[in-house]
Amino acid sequence: MLANSLGLTPHSARSGVCSVLLRRPDPNNWSAYPNVFDEVNILVDSAPWPKVYDIAETFYQRLETLDPPRSQEFEDQLNDLFRENGIGWEMQGGQIVARGSEAFSVALRTASGLMEEERKPTSAQEIHEALADISRRPNADVTGAIQHAMAALECVARDVTGETRKTLGQLIPQLRLPKPLDTAVEKMWGFASEQGRHVREGRSLRFEDAELVTTVAAALSVYLLRSAQGRS
Repeated sequence: MLANSLGLTPHSARSGVCSVLLRRPDPNNWSAYPNVFDEVNILVDSAPWPKVYDIAETFYQRLETLDPPRSQEFEDQLNDLFRENGIGWEMQGGQIVARGSEAFSVALRTASGLMEEERKPTSAQEIHEALADISRRPNADVTGAIQHAMAALECVARDVTGETRKTLGQLIPQLRLPKPLDTAVEKMWGFASEQGRHVREGRSLRFEDAELVTTVAAALSVYLLRSAQGRS
């Protein structure tokens, strides 16, 4: 309904939905209203929820081709709907990702923006990969999110210390972190190494675990980059 109100025709919507679901359009439906419009509704109603999100991304892409401001309005209104209904997802640039807590969202956006501003493409890519993993549908890749978030932090630590071979665990004493923050970072590195890299049978990580590690790693990356540049 939202895409339709912004100018996406029923035929274009049907084409997008069928491409996502790998369903053949009904050849007996020709008229846009109500036939094709109703067909789109039926297809969306019967789709698994991860596919509905894929459909929303497809609608965004089609609206962007039609008129970029309309795609942004689609994104804004869809995010309003998510927030109003307590749904833990949001659309960013046409991609639906995990929203998580406010701290999670702010930390990742700030880290990504600062890394790109400071021309740290490897660190920025690791943050993007962490967000992609934690946003994987239908089940988040929590192990991958932890690995990429810590990899981003390790890249930043190597950059600010000038060391290229040491691991984050080895670099912590050189980061000049205020005590006992240095110990906390060391503990988090140990947790990520044990749980995120060396997965054991019978131990499963939760979304909340990945959200915590990703948030802290992103925030620490920002702290180190700003400290290295003499900024508060």
